[in-house]
Amino acid sequence: MIVLGIETSCDETGVCFLEIGKEKVRVKGNLISSQIKFHKKYGGVYPFLAKRLHEKNLPFLFEKAKKEAKITKIDLVAVTTRPGLEPCLWQGFNFGKEISKKEKIPFVGVNHLEAHVLINLLEKKILGEKIKKFLPGLCLVVSGGHTNLFLMKEIGHYQTLGKTRDDAVGECQDKIGRLLGFSYPAGPKISAFLKKKKGNYLKITLPRPMIHQKNFDFSFSGLKTAVFYEIQKRKKISLREKLGILREMLFSIRDVLISKTERAIEAFQPKSLFLGGGVIRDDFLRKEFKKLEKKEKIKVFIPKKENCTDNALMVAFAGYLRFQNHLPNLKISAKEDI
Repeated sequence: MIVLGIETSCDETGVCFLEIGKEKVRVKGNLISSQIKFHKKYGGVYPFLAKRLHEKNLPFLFEKAKKEAKITKIDLVAVTTRPGLEPCLWQGFNFGKEISKKEKIPFVGVNHLEAHVLINLLEKKILGEKIKKFLPGLCLVVSGGHTNLFLMKEIGHYQTLGKTRDDAVGECQDKIGRLLGFSYPAGPKISAFLKKKKGNYLKITLPRPMIHQKNFDFSFSGLKTAVFYEIQKRKKISLREKLGILREMLFSIRDVLISKTERAIEAFQPKSLFLGGGVIRDDFLRKEFKKLEKKEKIKVFIPKKENCTDNALMVAFAGYLRFQNHLPNLKISAKEDI
């Protein structure tokens, strides 16, 4: 089966062709067009600019990927339909729907959060009945727009445990980064800065929002506000102070995410932990979550860095699994649900 995956939920336009059968998977074309340089001056994603760029990029990427992969027949179209920026979601939906009608093939709407965690199974070539060995699984998606913790009972059957009540982790990093002179997106730049600038740093303490609350929700706006007041205290931020604030910010994020995840593992006793989302590219967080494998005696899945950010490969695979399991087609929705 050849699956066409389309991703347009935010500021990356993605097109992928995935060949998949009972025992084999082969990525035949996987292209991404990033819009970061267009949104940088706004300090974040400008939805209607993103929509126009998706509209421009989709036909070009589709034809290029199709030619490179030497595709002559498509069996299934899978498109991100939720959650995301609604103007952007409609671009992918309409483009995919047109191909589906023209080729007279099935169309599957995919949940973006679902796709972020299922990519782990594709990377390890865990298919068919083998998937059941790792379920139920606890899932954590951490990105610029999402911080969601949910339980995967079966493919397509999820239980929301918690999500951010305000800023997602990546959004918080972007806002703190802007306060300290980093351009959008700040997360990767902060990680690179901390790796490069090792040495003397200011020792400060920042809050761990909601860490002691008994629920599984998150909140990171208070962390951003605390950093704002730390900066306001000083006329000029020295390198030592910048290093100290950024290190403590990352420790705060680590402590909250790990604490909530450990409590969910204790409460629900999952067989596996699935991570996903752009923030999970951070080496420090990857290392900290991997420690849970030994500590909690649980299998921890962390995607390759290139598969953490938005891409059409994860959408194609999630669409294939939804199709194989006869799951309902997901309609367009900007709401952050699973």
